[in-house]
Amino acid sequence: MEKPVYYAPTDYGDYAFSVAAAAVKFGAGVLVELGGDAKSLGLKRVALFMDPKVRNTKPAMVAEKSLKEAGVDYEIYDEIKIEPTDGSFMAAAKFAAEGNFDGFISLGGGSTMDTAKAANLYSTHPADFLAYVNLPYGEFRPAPGPLKPHIACPTTSGTGSETTSTAVMDIVELKVKTAISQKLMKPTLALVDPTTAETMPAGVVAATGFDVLTHAIESYTARPYTTRARPATPDQRPVFQGANPYSDTSSLHAISLGGKYLVRAVKDPDDVEARHMLMLAATTAGLSFGNAGVHLPHAMSYGVAGLCHTLVADGYEDDNPMVPHGIACILNAPAAFRFCAPACPERHLEAASALGADTRNADPEHGGKLLTDKLIEMMRETGLPNGTGALGFTEADIPELTKRGFNQPRLLILAPREVTEQDVADMYRDGLKYW
Repeated sequence: MEKPVYYAPTDYGDYAFSVAAAAVKFGAGVLVELGGDAKSLGLKRVALFMDPKVRNTKPAMVAEKSLKEAGVDYEIYDEIKIEPTDGSFMAAAKFAAEGNFDGFISLGGGSTMDTAKAANLYSTHPADFLAYVNLPYGEFRPAPGPLKPHIACPTTSGTGSETTSTAVMDIVELKVKTAISQKLMKPTLALVDPTTAETMPAGVVAATGFDVLTHAIESYTARPYTTRARPATPDQRPVFQGANPYSDTSSLHAISLGGKYLVRAVKDPDDVEARHMLMLAATTAGLSFGNAGVHLPHAMSYGVAGLCHTLVADGYEDDNPMVPHGIACILNAPAAFRFCAPACPERHLEAASALGADTRNADPEHGGKLLTDKLIEMMRETGLPNGTGALGFTEADIPELTKRGFNQPRLLILAPREVTEQDVADMYRDGLKYW
Protein backbone atom coordinates (compact mmCIF):
# COMPACT_ATOMS: atom_id res chain seq x y z
CA MET A 1 0.00 0.00 0.00
CA GLU A 2 1.27 3.47 -0.85
CA LYS A 3 2.86 5.38 2.01
CA PRO A 4 1.10 8.78 2.26
CA VAL A 5 4.41 10.43 3.22
CA TYR A 6 5.49 10.34 -0.45
CA TYR A 7 2.85 13.00 -1.11
CA ALA A 8 3.42 14.99 2.05
CA PRO A 9 2.38 18.65 1.57
CA THR A 10 5.11 21.24 1.21
CA ASP A 11 5.07 24.99 1.69
CA TYR A 12 6.32 25.64 -1.83
CA GLY A 13 4.93 22.75 -3.85
CA ASP A 14 1.70 22.06 -5.65
CA TYR A 15 -1.36 20.98 -3.69
CA ALA A 16 -3.19 19.37 -6.61
CA PHE A 17 -2.69 17.23 -9.67
CA SER A 18 -4.95 17.25 -12.70
CA VAL A 19 -6.04 14.31 -14.79
CA ALA A 20 -6.77 14.89 -18.45
CA ALA A 21 -8.25 11.45 -18.95
CA ALA A 22 -7.86 9.87 -22.36
CA ALA A 23 -10.81 8.10 -23.96
CA VAL A 24 -9.75 4.50 -24.62
CA LYS A 25 -11.51 1.64 -26.38
CA PHE A 26 -9.60 -1.66 -26.16
CA GLY A 27 -10.38 -5.08 -27.57
CA ALA A 28 -9.38 -7.73 -30.07
CA GLY A 29 -11.13 -6.85 -33.33
CA VAL A 30 -12.30 -3.40 -32.22
CA LEU A 31 -10.70 -1.73 -35.26
CA VAL A 32 -13.87 -2.60 -37.21
CA GLU A 33 -15.59 0.16 -35.22
CA LEU A 34 -13.28 2.88 -36.59
CA GLY A 35 -15.78 4.18 -39.13
CA GLY A 36 -18.58 4.35 -36.61
CA ASP A 37 -16.37 6.19 -34.13
CA ALA A 38 -15.30 8.69 -36.78
CA LYS A 39 -18.90 9.27 -37.76
CA SER A 40 -19.95 9.76 -34.13
CA LEU A 41 -17.36 12.54 -33.90
CA GLY A 42 -18.99 14.24 -36.85
CA LEU A 43 -16.11 13.53 -39.21
CA LYS A 44 -16.86 13.51 -42.92
CA ARG A 45 -13.39 13.78 -44.47
CA VAL A 46 -10.30 12.62 -42.60
CA ALA A 47 -6.56 12.46 -43.10
CA LEU A 48 -5.63 8.80 -42.59
CA PHE A 49 -2.01 8.69 -41.44
CA MET A 50 -0.58 5.25 -41.98
CA ASP A 51 2.81 3.63 -41.51
CA PRO A 52 3.93 2.55 -45.02
CA LYS A 53 4.61 -0.94 -43.64
CA VAL A 54 1.01 -1.10 -42.44
CA ARG A 55 -0.63 0.08 -45.66
CA ASN A 56 -0.94 -3.35 -47.30
CA THR A 57 -1.73 -5.28 -44.13
CA LYS A 58 -4.96 -6.62 -42.72
CA PRO A 59 -5.34 -3.77 -40.18
CA ALA A 60 -5.21 -1.23 -43.01
CA MET A 61 -7.82 -3.13 -44.98
CA VAL A 62 -10.06 -3.35 -41.91
CA ALA A 63 -9.69 0.37 -41.23
CA GLU A 64 -10.41 1.45 -44.79
CA LYS A 65 -13.39 -0.90 -45.09
CA SER A 66 -14.86 0.44 -41.86
CA LEU A 67 -14.49 4.07 -42.99
CA LYS A 68 -16.07 3.33 -46.37
CA GLU A 69 -19.03 1.52 -44.80
CA ALA A 70 -19.59 4.49 -42.48
CA GLY A 71 -19.52 6.92 -45.39
CA VAL A 72 -16.41 8.73 -44.13
CA ASP A 73 -14.21 10.08 -46.92
CA TYR A 74 -10.47 9.76 -46.34
CA GLU A 75 -7.11 10.43 -47.94
CA ILE A 76 -4.06 8.39 -46.99
CA TYR A 77 -0.76 9.90 -45.95
CA ASP A 78 1.96 7.25 -45.67
CA GLU A 79 5.14 9.28 -45.95
CA ILE A 80 5.87 8.58 -42.30
CA LYS A 81 9.48 8.67 -41.16
CA ILE A 82 10.31 6.17 -38.44
CA GLU A 83 11.79 8.36 -35.70
CA PRO A 84 10.34 11.57 -37.19
CA THR A 85 12.23 14.78 -37.90
CA ASP A 86 11.26 18.42 -38.00
CA GLY A 87 11.15 18.10 -41.78
CA SER A 88 8.87 15.07 -41.79
CA PHE A 89 6.51 16.77 -39.32
CA MET A 90 6.26 19.88 -41.50
CA ALA A 91 5.75 17.85 -44.68
CA ALA A 92 2.84 16.12 -42.97
CA ALA A 93 1.47 19.46 -41.79
CA LYS A 94 1.56 20.76 -45.37
CA PHE A 95 -0.44 17.74 -46.54
CA ALA A 96 -2.96 18.32 -43.76
CA ALA A 97 -3.30 22.03 -44.46
CA GLU A 98 -4.00 21.44 -48.14
CA GLY A 99 -6.45 18.56 -47.69
CA ASN A 100 -9.46 20.33 -46.21
CA PHE A 101 -9.84 17.65 -43.52
CA ASP A 102 -12.10 17.86 -40.51
CA GLY A 103 -10.22 15.24 -38.52
CA PHE A 104 -7.30 12.82 -38.30
CA ILE A 105 -6.87 9.08 -37.95
CA SER A 106 -3.48 7.49 -37.29
CA LEU A 107 -2.78 3.80 -37.84
CA GLY A 108 0.72 2.72 -36.94
CA GLY A 109 3.35 3.00 -34.23
CA GLY A 110 4.45 5.98 -32.20
CA SER A 111 6.06 7.69 -35.19
CA THR A 112 2.79 7.61 -37.11
CA MET A 113 0.68 8.82 -34.21
CA ASP A 114 3.17 11.57 -33.33
CA THR A 115 3.28 12.71 -36.95
CA ALA A 116 -0.50 12.98 -37.02
CA LYS A 117 -0.49 14.97 -33.78
CA ALA A 118 2.06 17.43 -35.18
CA ALA A 119 0.21 17.71 -38.50
CA ASN A 120 -2.99 18.47 -36.62
CA LEU A 121 -1.29 21.16 -34.53
CA TYR A 122 0.59 22.96 -37.30
CA SER A 123 -2.18 22.78 -39.89
CA THR A 124 -4.82 24.01 -37.45
CA HIS A 125 -2.67 26.74 -35.90
CA PRO A 126 0.16 27.51 -38.37
CA ALA A 127 3.40 28.78 -36.88
CA ASP A 128 7.16 28.51 -37.31
CA PHE A 129 8.26 25.02 -36.39
CA LEU A 130 10.11 25.99 -33.21
CA ALA A 131 7.10 27.92 -31.89
CA TYR A 132 5.58 24.84 -30.25
CA VAL A 133 8.77 22.86 -29.58
CA ASN A 134 9.76 22.30 -25.95
CA LEU A 135 12.41 24.40 -24.27
CA PRO A 136 15.35 24.92 -24.59
CA TYR A 137 15.24 24.31 -28.35
CA GLY A 138 11.90 25.94 -29.05
CA GLU A 139 9.57 28.58 -27.66
CA PHE A 140 7.15 26.12 -25.98
CA ARG A 141 4.26 28.32 -27.08
CA PRO A 142 0.82 26.94 -26.09
CA ALA A 143 -1.61 26.18 -28.90
CA PRO A 144 -4.02 29.12 -29.19
CA GLY A 145 -7.12 26.96 -29.46
CA PRO A 146 -8.59 23.46 -29.89
CA LEU A 147 -7.34 21.00 -32.50
CA LYS A 148 -9.38 18.78 -34.78
CA PRO A 149 -10.54 15.34 -33.60
CA HIS A 150 -7.91 12.59 -33.81
CA ILE A 151 -8.51 8.85 -33.47
CA ALA A 152 -5.22 7.06 -32.73
CA CYS A 153 -4.99 3.35 -33.57
CA PRO A 154 -1.65 1.87 -32.44
CA THR A 155 -0.13 -1.13 -34.19
CA THR A 156 2.89 -1.47 -31.90
CA SER A 157 2.91 -2.22 -28.20
CA GLY A 158 5.17 0.43 -26.80
CA THR A 159 4.90 4.17 -27.10
CA GLY A 160 1.50 4.75 -25.52
CA SER A 161 1.28 7.77 -27.84
CA GLU A 162 -2.40 7.04 -28.35
CA THR A 163 -3.09 8.43 -24.86
CA THR A 164 -0.52 11.23 -24.54
CA SER A 165 -0.11 14.84 -25.57
CA THR A 166 3.50 14.55 -26.72
CA ALA A 167 5.13 14.13 -30.14
CA VAL A 168 8.84 13.27 -30.35
CA MET A 169 11.15 14.18 -33.23
CA ASP A 170 14.72 15.00 -34.30
CA ILE A 171 15.72 18.54 -35.20
CA VAL A 172 18.14 17.57 -37.95
CA GLU A 173 20.19 20.75 -38.15
CA LEU A 174 20.84 20.76 -34.40
CA LYS A 175 21.34 16.97 -34.25
CA VAL A 176 19.06 16.76 -31.23
CA LYS A 177 15.97 14.77 -30.34
CA THR A 178 13.29 16.65 -28.46
CA ALA A 179 9.50 16.88 -28.33
CA ILE A 180 6.37 18.96 -28.61
CA SER A 181 4.14 18.73 -25.54
CA GLN A 182 0.72 20.33 -25.84
CA LYS A 183 -2.28 19.41 -23.70
CA LEU A 184 -4.55 19.80 -26.71
CA MET A 185 -2.59 17.31 -28.83
CA LYS A 186 -3.91 14.32 -26.88
CA PRO A 187 -5.94 12.13 -29.28
CA THR A 188 -9.69 12.35 -28.93
CA LEU A 189 -9.95 8.55 -28.84
CA ALA A 190 -7.44 5.74 -28.50
CA LEU A 191 -8.82 2.80 -30.47
CA VAL A 192 -6.59 -0.09 -29.38
CA ASP A 193 -6.94 -3.41 -31.19
CA PRO A 194 -4.21 -5.80 -29.97
CA THR A 195 -4.57 -8.05 -33.02
CA THR A 196 -2.74 -5.35 -35.01
CA ALA A 197 0.48 -6.15 -33.11
CA GLU A 198 0.43 -9.91 -33.59
CA THR A 199 2.83 -9.90 -36.54
CA MET A 200 5.44 -7.43 -35.22
CA PRO A 201 9.04 -8.65 -35.63
CA ALA A 202 10.66 -9.75 -32.38
CA GLY A 203 13.14 -6.87 -32.46
CA VAL A 204 10.34 -4.32 -32.70
CA VAL A 205 8.48 -6.02 -29.84
CA ALA A 206 11.62 -5.74 -27.71
CA ALA A 207 12.32 -2.10 -28.58
CA THR A 208 8.76 -0.93 -28.06
CA GLY A 209 8.24 -3.17 -25.04
CA PHE A 210 11.14 -1.65 -23.15
CA ASP A 211 9.67 1.75 -23.92
CA VAL A 212 6.60 0.56 -22.00
CA LEU A 213 8.72 -0.37 -19.00
CA THR A 214 10.72 2.85 -18.92
CA HIS A 215 7.52 4.90 -19.19
CA ALA A 216 5.94 3.07 -16.29
CA ILE A 217 8.97 2.87 -13.99
CA GLU A 218 9.96 6.49 -14.60
CA SER A 219 6.46 7.75 -13.86
CA TYR A 220 6.28 5.67 -10.68
CA THR A 221 9.68 6.86 -9.44
CA ALA A 222 9.25 10.50 -10.46
CA ARG A 223 9.35 13.20 -7.81
CA PRO A 224 5.98 13.60 -6.07
CA TYR A 225 3.73 16.28 -7.48
CA THR A 226 3.71 18.02 -4.06
CA THR A 227 7.39 18.93 -4.48
CA ARG A 228 6.98 20.52 -7.91
CA ALA A 229 6.67 24.30 -7.86
CA ARG A 230 3.10 25.49 -7.47
CA PRO A 231 1.81 27.10 -10.71
CA ALA A 232 0.96 30.80 -10.68
CA THR A 233 -2.39 30.03 -12.34
CA PRO A 234 -4.28 26.75 -12.81
CA ASP A 235 -3.73 26.73 -16.57
CA GLN A 236 0.04 26.78 -16.02
CA ARG A 237 0.06 23.38 -14.32
CA PRO A 238 2.30 21.33 -16.63
CA VAL A 239 1.40 18.24 -18.62
CA PHE A 240 4.03 16.25 -16.71
CA GLN A 241 3.21 16.84 -13.03
CA GLY A 242 5.22 14.25 -11.12
CA ALA A 243 4.16 11.02 -9.44
CA ASN A 244 0.59 11.10 -8.17
CA PRO A 245 -1.94 8.60 -6.85
CA TYR A 246 -3.82 8.41 -10.16
CA SER A 247 -0.74 7.57 -12.21
CA ASP A 248 0.67 5.19 -9.59
CA THR A 249 -2.03 2.60 -10.16
CA SER A 250 -1.52 2.53 -13.92
CA SER A 251 2.27 2.55 -13.57
CA LEU A 252 2.45 -0.50 -11.34
CA HIS A 253 -0.05 -2.39 -13.48
CA ALA A 254 1.95 -1.65 -16.63
CA ILE A 255 5.21 -2.71 -14.94
CA SER A 256 3.59 -5.96 -13.87
CA LEU A 257 2.24 -6.68 -17.36
CA GLY A 258 5.60 -5.88 -18.94
CA GLY A 259 7.47 -8.09 -16.49
CA LYS A 260 5.14 -11.00 -17.16
CA TYR A 261 4.72 -10.74 -20.93
CA LEU A 262 7.59 -8.86 -22.60
CA VAL A 263 10.13 -11.68 -22.79
CA ARG A 264 7.41 -14.11 -23.80
CA ALA A 265 6.20 -11.82 -26.59
CA VAL A 266 9.72 -11.42 -27.97
CA LYS A 267 10.66 -15.09 -27.85
CA ASP A 268 7.45 -16.63 -29.18
CA PRO A 269 5.67 -14.90 -32.09
CA ASP A 270 2.75 -17.30 -31.65
CA ASP A 271 2.13 -16.28 -28.04
CA VAL A 272 -1.00 -14.25 -28.78
CA GLU A 273 -1.80 -13.70 -25.11
CA ALA A 274 1.61 -12.09 -24.54
CA ARG A 275 1.31 -9.86 -27.61
CA HIS A 276 -2.18 -8.71 -26.59
CA MET A 277 -1.29 -8.06 -22.96
CA LEU A 278 1.81 -6.12 -23.94
CA MET A 279 -0.42 -3.85 -26.01
CA LEU A 280 -2.57 -3.29 -22.92
CA ALA A 281 0.60 -2.52 -20.96
CA ALA A 282 1.59 0.12 -23.51
CA THR A 283 -1.76 1.91 -23.28
CA THR A 284 -1.79 1.63 -19.50
CA ALA A 285 1.72 3.07 -19.26
CA GLY A 286 0.64 5.90 -21.55
CA LEU A 287 -2.13 6.75 -19.12
CA SER A 288 0.36 6.88 -16.26
CA PHE A 289 3.23 8.83 -17.75
CA GLY A 290 0.84 11.08 -19.67
CA ASN A 291 0.08 12.74 -16.32
CA ALA A 292 3.12 11.98 -14.14
CA GLY A 293 5.82 12.33 -16.79
CA VAL A 294 9.17 10.63 -17.32
CA HIS A 295 12.63 11.62 -16.21
CA LEU A 296 16.27 10.51 -16.55
CA PRO A 297 16.20 7.53 -18.95
CA HIS A 298 14.15 9.54 -21.44
CA ALA A 299 16.22 12.69 -20.99
CA MET A 300 19.40 10.69 -21.60
CA SER A 301 17.90 8.85 -24.57
CA TYR A 302 17.80 12.02 -26.64
CA GLY A 303 21.59 12.27 -26.69
CA VAL A 304 21.98 8.63 -27.71
CA ALA A 305 19.42 8.85 -30.51
CA GLY A 306 20.65 12.24 -31.68
CA LEU A 307 24.27 11.16 -32.04
CA CYS A 308 24.01 7.58 -33.32
CA HIS A 309 22.81 7.15 -36.90
CA THR A 310 24.59 3.92 -37.80
CA LEU A 311 22.62 1.27 -35.91
CA VAL A 312 20.46 -1.11 -37.93
CA ALA A 313 18.37 -2.60 -35.15
CA ASP A 314 16.68 -5.99 -35.35
CA GLY A 315 13.27 -5.55 -36.93
CA TYR A 316 14.14 -2.18 -38.43
CA GLU A 317 16.26 -3.37 -41.34
CA ASP A 318 14.09 -1.58 -43.91
CA ASP A 319 14.47 1.79 -42.19
CA ASN A 320 17.33 4.26 -42.21
CA PRO A 321 19.99 3.47 -39.58
CA MET A 322 18.88 4.90 -36.22
CA VAL A 323 18.40 3.98 -32.58
CA PRO A 324 14.75 3.06 -31.94
CA HIS A 325 13.33 5.17 -29.14
CA GLY A 326 12.71 2.29 -26.73
CA ILE A 327 16.29 1.06 -27.08
CA ALA A 328 17.68 4.56 -26.58
CA CYS A 329 15.70 4.76 -23.33
CA ILE A 330 16.44 1.35 -21.84
CA LEU A 331 20.19 1.40 -22.49
CA ASN A 332 20.67 4.11 -19.85
CA ALA A 333 17.79 3.07 -17.59
CA PRO A 334 19.72 0.76 -15.24
CA ALA A 335 22.33 3.46 -14.67
CA ALA A 336 19.62 6.07 -14.10
CA PHE A 337 17.63 3.96 -11.64
CA ARG A 338 20.79 3.16 -9.68
CA PHE A 339 21.26 6.90 -9.30
CA CYS A 340 17.61 7.59 -8.39
CA ALA A 341 17.07 4.72 -5.95
CA PRO A 342 18.44 6.39 -2.79
CA ALA A 343 15.84 9.16 -3.14
CA CYS A 344 12.84 6.79 -2.98
CA PRO A 345 14.10 3.26 -2.24
CA GLU A 346 10.64 1.94 -1.37
CA ARG A 347 9.35 2.90 -4.81
CA HIS A 348 12.22 1.17 -6.56
CA LEU A 349 11.62 -1.94 -4.46
CA GLU A 350 7.92 -1.90 -5.33
CA ALA A 351 8.76 -1.48 -9.02
CA ALA A 352 11.21 -4.38 -8.82
CA SER A 353 8.55 -6.56 -7.24
CA ALA A 354 5.99 -5.62 -9.91
CA LEU A 355 8.55 -6.42 -12.60
CA GLY A 356 8.98 -9.93 -11.21
CA ALA A 357 12.15 -9.67 -9.15
CA ASP A 358 12.34 -11.78 -5.99
CA THR A 359 11.94 -9.13 -3.31
CA ARG A 360 11.13 -11.48 -0.41
CA ASN A 361 12.89 -10.32 2.77
CA ALA A 362 14.47 -7.44 0.85
CA ASP A 363 14.93 -4.09 2.56
CA PRO A 364 14.07 -0.87 0.73
CA GLU A 365 17.75 -0.01 0.24
CA HIS A 366 18.02 -3.09 -1.98
CA GLY A 367 15.30 -1.81 -4.31
CA GLY A 368 17.59 -0.09 -6.81
CA LYS A 369 19.84 -3.11 -7.28
CA LEU A 370 16.93 -5.55 -7.53
CA LEU A 371 15.19 -3.37 -10.11
CA THR A 372 18.26 -2.80 -12.28
CA ASP A 373 19.38 -6.42 -12.07
CA LYS A 374 15.95 -7.55 -13.29
CA LEU A 375 15.97 -5.04 -16.15
CA ILE A 376 19.44 -6.16 -17.24
CA GLU A 377 18.33 -9.80 -17.08
CA MET A 378 15.40 -8.99 -19.39
CA MET A 379 17.64 -7.03 -21.74
CA ARG A 380 19.92 -10.04 -22.09
CA GLU A 381 17.01 -12.44 -22.59
CA THR A 382 15.61 -10.33 -25.43
CA GLY A 383 18.91 -9.73 -27.24
CA LEU A 384 19.29 -6.02 -26.58
CA PRO A 385 22.69 -4.30 -26.87
CA ASN A 386 25.00 -4.45 -23.85
CA GLY A 387 24.85 -0.77 -22.99
CA THR A 388 25.60 2.18 -25.22
CA GLY A 389 29.11 0.87 -25.79
CA ALA A 390 27.59 -1.78 -28.02
CA LEU A 391 26.35 1.07 -30.25
CA GLY A 392 29.88 2.40 -30.61
CA PHE A 393 29.88 5.01 -27.85
CA THR A 394 33.07 5.39 -25.81
CA GLU A 395 34.40 7.46 -22.96
CA ALA A 396 35.29 10.13 -25.52
CA ASP A 397 31.57 10.62 -26.33
CA ILE A 398 30.48 11.28 -22.76
CA PRO A 399 30.97 15.08 -22.82
CA GLU A 400 28.71 15.50 -25.85
CA LEU A 401 26.17 12.98 -24.55
CA THR A 402 26.14 14.81 -21.24
CA LYS A 403 25.60 18.16 -22.90
CA ARG A 404 22.55 16.82 -24.71
CA GLY A 405 21.14 14.82 -21.82
CA PHE A 406 21.54 17.66 -19.35
CA ASN A 407 19.82 20.03 -21.76
CA GLN A 408 16.40 18.48 -21.06
CA PRO A 409 15.19 20.51 -18.06
CA ARG A 410 11.53 19.57 -18.55
CA LEU A 411 12.44 15.93 -17.83
CA LEU A 412 15.35 16.33 -15.43
CA ILE A 413 13.20 18.32 -13.03
CA LEU A 414 10.98 15.25 -12.58
CA ALA A 415 13.80 13.04 -11.29
CA PRO A 416 13.31 12.13 -7.62
CA ARG A 417 16.66 13.71 -6.67
CA GLU A 418 18.55 16.76 -7.83
CA VAL A 419 20.68 16.11 -10.91
CA THR A 420 23.95 17.85 -11.72
CA GLU A 421 25.80 17.81 -15.02
CA GLN A 422 28.44 15.59 -13.42
CA ASP A 423 25.72 13.17 -12.31
CA VAL A 424 24.53 12.86 -15.91
CA ALA A 425 28.09 12.21 -17.09
CA ASP A 426 28.54 9.52 -14.45
CA MET A 427 25.28 7.83 -15.50
CA TYR A 428 26.31 7.82 -19.16
CA ARG A 429 29.62 6.27 -18.11
CA ASP A 430 27.82 3.61 -16.05
CA GLY A 431 25.61 2.83 -19.04
CA LEU A 432 28.41 2.02 -21.46
CA LYS A 433 28.40 -1.67 -20.44
CA TYR A 434 26.35 -3.82 -18.06
CA TRP A 435 27.61 -7.37 -18.47
